[in-house]
Amino acid sequence: MAEALMKGKKGLVFGVGNKHSIAYGIAKELHDHGAELAFTYAGPVMEKRVRPVAESFNASFLMECDVASDAAIDAVFSAYESQIGQLDFIVHSVAYAQAEDLANDFSATSRDGWKLALDISAYSLLPMARWAKKLMPNGGSILSLTFIGGEKSVPYYNVMGVAKAALESSVRYLAAELGPQQIRVNSLSAGPIKTLAGKGIKGFDLLLKINELRSPMRRNITLEEVGKSGLYLVSNLSTAVNGENLHVDGGIHSIAACEADKELANL
Repeated sequence: MAEALMKGKKGLVFGVGNKHSIAYGIAKELHDHGAELAFTYAGPVMEKRVRPVAESFNASFLMECDVASDAAIDAVFSAYESQIGQLDFIVHSVAYAQAEDLANDFSATSRDGWKLALDISAYSLLPMARWAKKLMPNGGSILSLTFIGGEKSVPYYNVMGVAKAALESSVRYLAAELGPQQIRVNSLSAGPIKTLAGKGIKGFDLLLKINELRSPMRRNITLEEVGKSGLYLVSNLSTAVNGENLHVDGGIHSIAACEADKELANL
């Protein structure tokens, strides 16, 4: 019965880093429920990490893609169209910012660093959506990954927070544009999880601890929980959900203060 949820569905997953990445958690749930997956990787170094994942899911399509290049994105979708054809969903789990732009003061962000972060983390969704319009004649789902730093200030998230804000706004505009074609565009805002991307954020371990203490559920979330929520947004369980940003963070996005703040303030 579980398999039937995604049986016969095919899609592209961008941004798997390894078995600890959020994209992997979502891909696993999709695969376990019968979806046929295709993957991309950012370059030779990432291929060594992504190829074993793709093989574990019996993926028939794996291709390099620099999401900062329209030509590279076009090449991936053209190859996908030729080799597979059917496209029911896209998982966009792509983000990048220069290390110094995350570690330094936000006002010290360089112009080039700003452009790079927004180009890769936000703009890359648009060319994918253009291909979705072509390859999803019967509707489908596009899911992008974001973080609370796109809504509120988070220490050391800096320009990535601005990029996520742009991404979330893009999701809403794409949802309006693609909705008449029954293509849903949503984002999932996951709480902090120990991932490859998380390691690149200064003070991430502190963020995990604070989230555990302040979350209404008094714990951090799991990769499986994010995966299940991603499955919901991609599958037919959410056919009327569009332009949404689903928080999967134990509820920390909903509070301003909590009892645990006494401990944090040593009161």
